[in-house]
Amino acid sequence: MAFADVTPMKTLYILRHAKSSWEFEELSDHDRPLNKRGRGDAVLMGQELISRKVKPDLIVSSPAVRAISTATLLGKELGYDPKEILVDDRVYGASKKVLLEVVQETPAEVKRLLLVGHNEALSEFANMLSPQSVSRMPTAGMVALKFDCESWYDVSRDKAELLFYDFPKNYK
Repeated sequence: MAFADVTPMKTLYILRHAKSSWEFEELSDHDRPLNKRGRGDAVLMGQELISRKVKPDLIVSSPAVRAISTATLLGKELGYDPKEILVDDRVYGASKKVLLEVVQETPAEVKRLLLVGHNEALSEFANMLSPQSVSRMPTAGMVALKFDCESWYDVSRDKAELLFYDFPKNYK
């Protein structure tokens, strides 16, 4: 008799927002939109997740326009309803410690979480959790980590496996 794999696992996708525009100098950092390349890269990374058969159960984004736009464009590629994206103000300007708190507060029923935010914190956060070193994340760069645990509260480097580290320049 064959048994289904019942190993508890959590998968975290850490995504840096795509390339933003500096065209509108009057806009605050929070309000900068994506530029043309950024919009294309967000779609591309969504398509790459499709090719990996990945669909997050929950997308959490920084409230910055460029982060929400990245999350929305990528999510649309995956058939994710943009109204379901959870905006968490703490992600904007967060430290790696705050990012960990955001992840740890994720409901247990969520198996696959996509977190969209900003550098340098995201690169530091990825390296805090990854058993392998991850270089500084470029715009629209993504790190995927799988954790052998039942609760998001228990994610840690010693329970992690780096699934992939990917970014748009891999496809150009």
